[in-house]
Amino acid sequence: MEKIETNKAPAAIGPYSQAMKVNGFVFTSGQIPIDPETGNIEAATIEEQAEQAIKNLSAVLEAAGTGLDRVVKSNCFLQHMSDFNAFNQVYAKYFPNNPARSCFEVGALPKGALVEIEVVAEV
Repeated sequence: MEKIETNKAPAAIGPYSQAMKVNGFVFTSGQIPIDPETGNIEAATIEEQAEQAIKNLSAVLEAAGTGLDRVVKSNCFLQHMSDFNAFNQVYAKYFPNNPARSCFEVGALPKGALVEIEVVAEV
């Protein structure tokens, strides 16, 4: 088991790792749209926040030696299910292989984020 860390994605804001690599797979923690340079959520819209969250995921996956094209499962959390279609427009650009996915509306996300995404990818 290997702990994955990169400064190209936001540092964990709790007692967890950005990701763990084990048995040929990487399991990421959820990524919210924090800009790793400022430590804040700079994006306002669901589209902008989805882009940043995916950018963060990509950086974590790269540090683990894999990428978005190797994702086999994602879990997506939306603050508002009314953002589902707009979120899907962004998501589809980055996950053209259509990995298995679950998408949930949640009551709240850390730092008031509109979206959080976690993935499992093959290394």
